[in-house]
Amino acid sequence: MKPLNYSIPQRILHWGMALLILFNLLITEGMEVWHRAVRRGLEITPEMVASANIHAYVGISILVFAAVRIALRVVQGVPALPSEEPKVLQWIAKATHGTLYLLMLAMPLTGIAAYYFDIGTAGDIHADVFKFILWALIAFHVAGTLVQKFYFKTDVLDRMTKGIKG
Repeated sequence: MKPLNYSIPQRILHWGMALLILFNLLITEGMEVWHRAVRRGLEITPEMVASANIHAYVGISILVFAAVRIALRVVQGVPALPSEEPKVLQWIAKATHGTLYLLMLAMPLTGIAAYYFDIGTAGDIHADVFKFILWALIAFHVAGTLVQKFYFKTDVLDRMTKGIKG
């Protein structure tokens, strides 16, 4: 039997990860400065390393939290999609969520490969391909949530904010 709501840990992880992901998508300057210096053979300062480490540590946190979120999904389950939503949109929602979860694992892993193991291709995929896809999926996810709330008038947003079936 599927739960009616997301649990408190699921909601905390969702919103906490949203903030961490947005932080790492928006505040990339420290990592970029470090990366440019490495590429150009410039002197790496402790400040550069510290700034790059912030990005790396946030990414590692996202990876850990994503693993916990996946475990909670398996153990606790998630609410069913609204029955009033067309089947094709339910499939799109599942595909979007699945891809978001894959990226929550793949982005930190490629970042780790690039930063700690100097695998340039992983860094290119991380910064150029996955970052673009993640931005697109976030926009799609937010738009889908707003369509649920204001067009279909479902309780999807309430279940992830208030924790109530509405």
